[in-house]
Amino acid sequence: MPTNSDFYACLVDSCSDAIVAKAIDGTIVGWNAAAERLFGYSAAEMVGNTTRGLLPEDRQHEEDDILARIREGEVVGQFLTKRWHKDGTLLDISATVSPVRDADGNIVGASKIARNAGPYLENQRRIREADLRFRMMADNISQLAWMANPDGNIFWYNKRWYDYTGTDFETMQGFGWRTVHHPDHVDRVIARYHESFATKERWEDTFPLRGKDGNYRWYLSRALPVCDDNGEVQYWFGTNTDITEQREQAEQIRVLLMEVNHRSKNMLAIVQALARRTAPDDAGFVARFEDRVRSLAVNQDILVRREWRDVPVLELVQQQLRFVEAAPGGLMIEGPTILLKPRAAEVIGMALHELATNSIKHGALSLDGGKVTIGWDKREAAGSDAEGFTMFWHEEGGPLVATPQRTGFGTSLISDIPRRSLSATVMLEYPREGVRWELSCGPEIIAGQG
Repeated sequence: MPTNSDFYACLVDSCSDAIVAKAIDGTIVGWNAAAERLFGYSAAEMVGNTTRGLLPEDRQHEEDDILARIREGEVVGQFLTKRWHKDGTLLDISATVSPVRDADGNIVGASKIARNAGPYLENQRRIREADLRFRMMADNISQLAWMANPDGNIFWYNKRWYDYTGTDFETMQGFGWRTVHHPDHVDRVIARYHESFATKERWEDTFPLRGKDGNYRWYLSRALPVCDDNGEVQYWFGTNTDITEQREQAEQIRVLLMEVNHRSKNMLAIVQALARRTAPDDAGFVARFEDRVRSLAVNQDILVRREWRDVPVLELVQQQLRFVEAAPGGLMIEGPTILLKPRAAEVIGMALHELATNSIKHGALSLDGGKVTIGWDKREAAGSDAEGFTMFWHEEGGPLVATPQRTGFGTSLISDIPRRSLSATVMLEYPREGVRWELSCGPEIIAGQG
């Protein structure tokens, strides 16, 4: 069993921190193996000397200050300093120094514990650099940005937020942001906010926020959950993007589209009047011409209302066939939600209108008990992984059908124009029980495909 002195000697030599024992005058009396590794000097080189040779010129006063404090019985807490290595390298050192007392309580020396602070300082430098970069990014992006705890309580805003709202963190933390929301919208925003945070799903909303000048501007706000490896939400990161100008521009475009639509309809009315004057003795021609002009107007209404964006097939069918509601026959409409690109909607809308016009005059819609079934779906396109589009018009219960002896512009609307404009395959048949029309297109006419 080792003696206490042997045990403590082993303890000091086994320690990973440099331990230096000094007499009260600064003479080194102990220098463990870790001190040898840290400073490059052996115990034989250092015992009996002082640490003055390790101190840079501008830090020589540290030794005097430390020894003075030790003589007063003070513990010198951890401090950062510089020391020379034997090879001439200047080290970053973290050190603490404590007084050593004898059995009578008299201060007889000092115990210094030192370690290389280089890795710690480098880590701190990287943290400061990362923090600086984050703040540079966060405070200079155009959006108002914020972060929240899993329960939705916001604990950080970027500088843009404070610059715009004129607030401070004390008034904004938690749910203080409600005070800068427009009173007409705040309840709706809060409800959707809590719903998204409860379900841990992405949050998105638009609403007006009050600036420090008292005026409101519209913002698009989005927040995404930041999850750990187990999928648990740790934080939420959100941004608010000013969309005031975009909303104003969208409204201006909408007004312009309505004006264009109005003027176009006036032009179509003039064209109709010219047709009546040009062929006053051909009432059938004028009626067919006006029907087709009305179909164009319906298409234009749909596209303008949807700002010339994608058109749902169901809406297209319902709007184009509103004029058949009073017809004796009935309609059955079935099909999934599919959006068509504007050009495809125009062509298919005109074909449907022409089919309905013919059916009211000669087909299933002209008789009680007659029925037209309209359906559509997606199908796998040949040579493509994307799904194409199919649509059909089937009549039954009307007058017996015969194949027309001649074809005119109506047939072009139903068959030829879809083939040319949409690269469609069109089948138009006249079985005795009722007209059958089927259209098949590639994925390029479906919004979001092709």
